[in-house]
Amino acid sequence: MPIITLTTDLGLKDHYVASVKGAILSQISDISIVDITHNIEAFNISQTAYVIRNCYKNFPKGSIHILGVDAELSIDNSHLAVFSDGHYFIGADNGIFSLLFDELKPEKIVELNISQNSDSLTFPIKDVFVIAACHIARGGTLEIIGKEVPAFKEIKSELKPVTEHDTESGKDIIKGAVVYIDSYGNATTNISKHLFEQVRKDREFVILFGRENERISKLREKYKDAHKGEKLAIFSVNGMLEIAQNKGRATDLLGLKIHDYVRIEFKG
Repeated sequence: MPIITLTTDLGLKDHYVASVKGAILSQISDISIVDITHNIEAFNISQTAYVIRNCYKNFPKGSIHILGVDAELSIDNSHLAVFSDGHYFIGADNGIFSLLFDELKPEKIVELNISQNSDSLTFPIKDVFVIAACHIARGGTLEIIGKEVPAFKEIKSELKPVTEHDTESGKDIIKGAVVYIDSYGNATTNISKHLFEQVRKDREFVILFGRENERISKLREKYKDAHKGEKLAIFSVNGMLEIAQNKGRATDLLGLKIHDYVRIEFKG
């Protein structure tokens, strides 16, 4: 059974998500529709890319992922279907694909030429993306619904941390940022365990962040390794550094927000 996933900023209060699902089922009744999330911040493509990057590989190859964030067609934002890593991704060329595939080269990119059937041009998720997704789900090729293009729009990726060496102090430094806050109030950064260990080389370190120059100099393996209410640093299941609070909301305690800087200093 084909799988179509939905990731949008539509929320669940209104009828929009139901309309999208109804449009899919009107074309293909025997299909699995999976809601990844509809609670992306409005127009936040960085958050969308983060969520998709951390879950799409758990779906079977051939799955089709609709990215319904900042999707309206414009001169600057065409509509694309991208095949990469055995998966199909459908969304607007608003920079999201450069965030999603910053380490992976797509195998095929097509600019969709699907005309909207509706008189309104404000709901391309239902009127364009669904048509493209159902075409692919029926076994159709990308060339039928669009023309191949060499690349998508590139934007500077805030998902990438930077490293530097301070010659004065002799310290190696990783500069990152908070890129996602989950429903528990845990702040996920863009600093991976691989990068951390690569720079660390068994040295002592301090993690600096927050409104009061908060510091953490120890990693935990589990949330419960810290006392109740204590702040902690942990590498989450997706391998990214997370600032958390045991049995509490780190974002409330520490005032952390998306885009806040996180800095790790390693002794020279």
